[in-house]
Amino acid sequence: MKLSVRGQQIEVTEALRDYVDKKLHRLDKYFDAPLASEGNVTLSVVRGLHTVEVTIPLPGVVLRAEDRSDDMYKSIDAVVDKLERQIRKHKTKLNRKFRQEGSLKTITEVPVQADAAPSAQQTEEEFEVVRTKRFTLKPMDVEEAILQMNMVGHNFFVFSNIDTQEVSVVYKRNDGRYGLIEQE
Repeated sequence: MKLSVRGQQIEVTEALRDYVDKKLHRLDKYFDAPLASEGNVTLSVVRGLHTVEVTIPLPGVVLRAEDRSDDMYKSIDAVVDKLERQIRKHKTKLNRKFRQEGSLKTITEVPVQADAAPSAQQTEEEFEVVRTKRFTLKPMDVEEAILQMNMVGHNFFVFSNIDTQEVSVVYKRNDGRYGLIEQE
């Protein structure tokens, strides 16, 4: 896996770069083939808190984790642990459902989550679209959609519902449970 390591308000030393590289290559053991995608690592320091953000786009899924602590090396370790938990949790749930398909080290295709994809062009000048993302809606059930929403760390997820053949949205409610929005 190739890594793009950058710093915000911090100089990324060779020692830090090597440590990030060494730790994130621990994730290679979860995959059959070496990852061809490029992972993005952002190291930053704000008010004494050392923040590490890692995003690894894979075919059909995005692994993302973030951690803050008073030590950069602790934050790196914590982010790698979070990513490992995400991969294991994802594979366990999918293997339960698809036991006969593929090997244990294959992540099956699920859609990439968008931060906010506008459904219609807004005509009023007071509304400004600052970001647009496009992604393919692949059929999945509600449980898989909730898993993907939690993996990318968002509070909603747009997906193609395999049961109804319609576009649906799952979201996290304030009480910690989940909601589902379907078309009529």
